[in-house]
Amino acid sequence: MALIKSVEGKSPQFGNDCYIAENATIVGDVVCGDQCSFWFNAVVRGDVHYIKMGNKVNVQDGACIHATYQKFPTNIGNNVSIGHHAIVHGCTVKDNVLIGMGAIVMDDCVIGENSIIAAGAVLTQGTIVEPGSIFAGVPAKFIKKVDQKLQEGEINRIANNYVKYSGWFK
Repeated sequence: MALIKSVEGKSPQFGNDCYIAENATIVGDVVCGDQCSFWFNAVVRGDVHYIKMGNKVNVQDGACIHATYQKFPTNIGNNVSIGHHAIVHGCTVKDNVLIGMGAIVMDDCVIGENSIIAAGAVLTQGTIVEPGSIFAGVPAKFIKKVDQKLQEGEINRIANNYVKYSGWFK
């Protein structure tokens, strides 16, 4: 059974049709929308600040979402995929974003809508990703704009697939 725990009187809140793997950990001031999924060994810690997520967010295996005490909450929009072992910390992620496997998004970053953060990328504190951009590297830098093929073939496909995959486990 998943570890879902209150911290300082605040308990995680889930929308409709969400999936939570048996060994996921979700604690504290976490609010998520409908059709979200939290996969094996994912950790979402709303203990030191709030974490808000929209609809159709998938937090894949081993990913960690946290915030910074009294400084930076974490806000995640709709239709967002957070890849395996990614770290999303004290930042804002707008709608329709793919954060690749093993990527790190640090405090005070803002990822604009319709963007892709490549696998293994490191967004250093305060990085601003303009809407429709691909960022990659260490530290992450702008690579190119997201075209319609990437929008449909990666960002939307992965988010939709994770809604489908979660149905296999419910």
